Parts: sequence; structure tokens; C-alpha cells
Amino acid sequence: MINLAESIRERLPVDIIAFIRRAGEAAGHRQQRLYLVGGVVRDLLLERRNLDLDLVVEGDAVKLARELAAGLPAKLTVHARFGTARLSWGHLNADFATARAETYARPGALPTVTPGKIVDDLARRDFTINAMAVGLSPGHFGELIDPYGGRLDIDKKLVRVLHDKSFVDDATRIWRAVRYEQRLDFQIERGTLALLKQGLTWLEAISGDRIRHELECVLKEELPEKTLRRAGDLGVLGKLNPSLRGDDWLKETFVQARERYLPDALPPPELYLALLCYRLAEDEIEKIIACLHLPKTGSEALRETLALKENIQELSIHGLPPGRVYDLLHGYGVTALAANSLAAGSATAADHIELYLNVLRHVHPALSGDDLIKMGVPVGPRIKELLQLLREARLNGRVTTKTEEEEMVRRWLVKQQISSNKEVRKGRS
Repeated sequence: MINLAESIRERLPVDIIAFIRRAGEAAGHRQQRLYLVGGVVRDLLLERRNLDLDLVVEGDAVKLARELAAGLPAKLTVHARFGTARLSWGHLNADFATARAETYARPGALPTVTPGKIVDDLARRDFTINAMAVGLSPGHFGELIDPYGGRLDIDKKLVRVLHDKSFVDDATRIWRAVRYEQRLDFQIERGTLALLKQGLTWLEAISGDRIRHELECVLKEELPEKTLRRAGDLGVLGKLNPSLRGDDWLKETFVQARERYLPDALPPPELYLALLCYRLAEDEIEKIIACLHLPKTGSEALRETLALKENIQELSIHGLPPGRVYDLLHGYGVTALAANSLAAGSATAADHIELYLNVLRHVHPALSGDDLIKMGVPVGPRIKELLQLLREARLNGRVTTKTEEEEMVRRWLVKQQISSNKEVRKGRS
């Protein structure tokens, strides 16, 4: 039997190794077996860094997690309904689940779950490369359990389903197949690819929330445009919306988005989504929002991105006064602004948006509403009107100090008094 104890020592930090050994011993005291499963096992074999600990116990996962939490400065989150728990401490997370078997009442439905053994748990996985486990119990630490040939498929760089009904049972696996293929630089195995193409129609049976989750996972990848291009070629992206394209334009725009954020972070998924949908018409945007059951913030970001496109022509004018730039961009969220800066195709418009983001939106009058009232401005809508005039004057360089703002207000008050006197005289005549 293959043993990965040496790989664990080489690839995982010392504190994680100490934790999983302790967890295995605690399970052993309960006469239960504990296993490391899923992506972390795959990535141990691939010599890739992965600190997401997925642990499966042939027993009560929640009780085991509670016992381990008592010896750690960790936060414990329990989902008793699903027999799962999460321990979080420092930068680490460990997810505990009770080994279980699954059955599907119909295609696209969530599975019916019953307690089981590790082989049952692995049988419900999506692909052979994710259907492996490593023993953590004393006397079995590091033992590889690989009933579906995942290690061999890793050697061959293949993404392969466990059985012919895999995509029928859960069509979200179609998105995951493409994502793993592109992330790992693998190939979808020929038979699996044929099943994937046959199973595209089953995507229509999946809820919008679950499809949105899969798309969000794609958009969190290091190079999401690779997955989106492949999804487009296979017809997967078209099932989301026929007008979506994972083409060269999208690749170039995503690259620009990363250049904007790296090296500190990757672009947020909501920006990638706005760019993916940037070329869609209003009715198509609404279909995407409905299809994915987008929450309010996501829906607003897409609608704002589309609305802001209507201002791009004017924003492309050279020498536009800063006050006008502010008026055209004020009120839009950062996602809509960033998306249009990247995707509008106008260097001048992009410069104006960056000027607004970096400078103009932070410009405020030195005087406050209370200051205006003290100077004699009547309480009411005129306060807001005058503050806007002061901001515009600041933006366009007509005033630069508080004293100059006060002088501007005094001139405004004089004009208001003159106008009021004229109205009084007109009324008397």
C-alpha cells in the first residue's frame, strides 16, 4: 500500500501535521478512523500547496471536532443537520464531516445522505483525482486509499468521473470538470468529455444559487479566463447565456484587471463578473441576474456597470472639467467604475474614471452645512444646493481655501438678497 507520510512531512506545515496527528489519535480513542480527503490529497500527490483540511471520520464528526476545539484557541462552527463542523484558528481551517453515502432522487436534486464508511464517502465524489483519502489514525497514518485510480489519473493528467451517471446526478460537476482541467493543466478524459457534452441539458435542472456558486469558484481562480474560454468552447458558458463569450477580449480585460490589483490581491469575483457581462444588453443582464439569483449587491453592480456605459462617450472628451467628470461618475459603485475603466476601450474615459477614483471623489468643501447656517443660509434645500456649488468650485479650481469658500457664500447671499428685494418690489407694483 502506498503511504504518503513522507509527502505530508515535506508539504504541510509543522503545526498542521501536529494537529492532524492529534485528531487521528483522538478518533482512535473513540474506536473510529479519521481520514484526510479530497483536494489536499490530490495536491499532495501533485506537490502543490493546499492548506484546506477536509477531514472525514467514520463516526460522529461533530463530537470529535468539539473535543479537539477544547485544546485549541479555535472557533468552532457546527452544522448539526449535516453532521459537519469547522475549526478555525489563526490562518487555518479544518472541516470535519461524518463519512456518508448519497443517493439522488432525480437529476439535479440535492442528495439524500446516510452515514457510511470511507469507501461510501469517496464514492460520492466528483472525479477520481478527488476521490482519494489518507489515513490519519495511529498505525495507519499516511496510508493512501484510492479505490478509483485517482493517483494513476494524476500521473496521466486526466479529469475522469467515477461513473457514467455522474453529470446526471449533479450537473454542477460539469463546471468543476472544466475548472480542474484548466487549473491543473490536465485534460478531461475522452469518455468523461463525451458524458459532459451529453449532460449539458441537465444544467437546466440546477438551481441558480448552485450555478452561481460554481461560477464564483471559477472567478476566484488564478486565471479564470482559461476556464471561461474552455467553458465557451464546450457550450457550458452558453447554457448560462448564449451571448457570453470567453474570447481574447475577455482574456485581455481580465489580465488588465489583475495588473490593477497584483501583487497584493486578485480582482474580486464581482469585478470579473461585471467584465464577463460587460458586452450584454440590458435584457440579457436581467436574465443573468434572474438565472444566478444574484443578491442585491451583485445585481446593482451589473446594472450600474451597464448604466455607466452610457456616459463613456462624454467621458472620452479631452479636457472635460473635473466638476463635470464628478457629475458623470458620482453615485456609481467601485465595481461599475473599475469595470468601465478597464473595458470601455477609451484611454481618456479610463483616465477620467481613475481621476475620480483617486482624487475627485475625495474632494469636499471646507465649509459644512452648520457653517452655512451660521453664515445666514436658510435651513432647507438651499444648503445642499450650495454645498454642491462649493464642491464644484473646489473641483474646478475656482476656490482653494476656506476663506475663498466663505467669500463665495457671501456673494451668493448678496445675490439672494438682491433677488428677494426685486421680488418684493415687483409684488408692490
